[in-house]
Amino acid sequence: MPAPPKFLTDRLAARRSLRSRVSALEEAVQENRQLNLRIAELTDAMMELVVPLSERDESKVQAVVDRYRESLGGPR
Repeated sequence: MPAPPKFLTDRLAARRSLRSRVSALEEAVQENRQLNLRIAELTDAMMELVVPLSERDESKVQAVVDRYRESLGGPR
């Protein structure tokens, strides 16, 4: 059986390369989504801390810090 024409092998290689690039981009997009979600969570935690800190309400501050640490899965 003869080898396929060069233009066909080139097209197949280009498709494989394109699929690989799309896959890598999809992974990067997912990573960015996760980072953006984490930034939003941190921003929310900071906003929750601003008022109790300004009022010097240590119990509220500690409650926010505890909730944040729990969301990370870490110890209190």
